[in-house]
Amino acid sequence: MMEEIEFILDSTKESMNGSIAHLEKEFLNIRAGKATPQMLGGVFVDYYGSQTPLSQVANVNVPDARTITVTPWEKSMLHPIEKAIMIANLGFNPMNNGDNIIISVPPLTEERRRDLVKQAKAEAEDAKIGIRNARKDANTDIKKLEKDGTSEDVCKKAEEDVQKLTDAYIKKIEEHLVIKEAEIMKV
Repeated sequence: MMEEIEFILDSTKESMNGSIAHLEKEFLNIRAGKATPQMLGGVFVDYYGSQTPLSQVANVNVPDARTITVTPWEKSMLHPIEKAIMIANLGFNPMNNGDNIIISVPPLTEERRRDLVKQAKAEAEDAKIGIRNARKDANTDIKKLEKDGTSEDVCKKAEEDVQKLTDAYIKKIEEHLVIKEAEIMKV
């Protein structure tokens, strides 16, 4: 029975780590002022009829804190890449110089910063929901074990452990959010 409880706790921890990892990945897509290649991570280009990530059809570089350059591997991809960046609605205005696409990253306005903080808070809330769902699944599994004959004390202890995990991971999410908020609001 203890192995089953350990398994439940381990899989819960794994699921909660997944929520944190997803949050970190989403936070990378929320820009905080300086240019990074990850800003274009969600851009998909129509490459011979299939939607392909930008990173698979072009080289994305950041020559300085305010500029992103996109160099397609095939010249014919310049216009589809430019169009995909516009469609992605990232607030960028790409310029095509015949060889590369140059994106000048504008400084964030106060209003835009507030919008990005709201977006970060929404992502953090989604991560918390993922944590709570992992807790619910774990508690359901523990209840099944209790029905199958595991002692009530062992199950109560396991539920307390799951709650401690939940609290710890929610605290991690809060810490990530505070850091991201400070990063966004820093001028």
